[in-house]
Amino acid sequence: MLIFAVILAAFLLTLSGCSFRKINRSKNIVYLPKGPSGKQELNIFSPARSKSANDVLVFIHGGNWNSGKKSQYNIIANHWAKKGIVCLMIDYPLSPQADYKEMAAACAQAVKWVKEDIRRYNGNPDRIFVSGHSAGGHLAALISIDDQYFKGLKIKNPIAGTILIDAAGLDMYGYLEEEKLSADHTYLKTFTKDPKIWKEATPLYHLHRDMPPMLIYRGEKTYDSILKSNEKFTKALDQYAPDTPYHIVNGKKHIPMITQFFNPWNRYYREIIEFMAGVGTSQ
Repeated sequence: MLIFAVILAAFLLTLSGCSFRKINRSKNIVYLPKGPSGKQELNIFSPARSKSANDVLVFIHGGNWNSGKKSQYNIIANHWAKKGIVCLMIDYPLSPQADYKEMAAACAQAVKWVKEDIRRYNGNPDRIFVSGHSAGGHLAALISIDDQYFKGLKIKNPIAGTILIDAAGLDMYGYLEEEKLSADHTYLKTFTKDPKIWKEATPLYHLHRDMPPMLIYRGEKTYDSILKSNEKFTKALDQYAPDTPYHIVNGKKHIPMITQFFNPWNRYYREIIEFMAGVGTSQ
């Protein structure tokens, strides 16, 4: 029984982020009252009793553009808040009710909400970072790079930096051209059957010199399509941002690239915080 109690205590300590720092949780806040799939909501995890405004991280979940929800990642937001970051987990409309453009527009709307309201949660509206895994990485990259989404909201792109975690779809055009998918495939419901739209949906084709700085992670053993698109994307980035850090995580497959963050001691928390802290310091 004693051994079991020790193991249980160690497990609970891991879940707590090995810190007794108090945090505030605000859940199911509506940021988009109406959308293709109805209203969209977000969860906020913030350090309590902060003396100054904290950096903000908006996380966009993955799920093939047709599944997933914010609550699956609350444990990660909990860890971020214990590390001094205001973290938001957002929902967004999914396929087939929405296409990629409606998803990206919703994600941009969430960032706009953050820009306008995050001070009430101890967040710095001038230090908003976005991150995403898999399909969420595609959407994070797209709204960071393609300014049409914030222009449509009549605001300047407020994103300070972008963290991509085994992002899918960075070269969606190339993938769909190569795969020749069947007409009823879920990706064609998300991206349509029009190659012109595939290119518009592809972050690779929107790179420019004024985009936010990026930090990119890719699993060594990820899906071949993600490997190819990340390699092509980072190679193209050299023309615009040659110092962009690109880390290949040894031994990691696609799903473990995000579930590793369930561990509060994961080394990439520190790397990401260092990246965020460095953004803007040399300007």
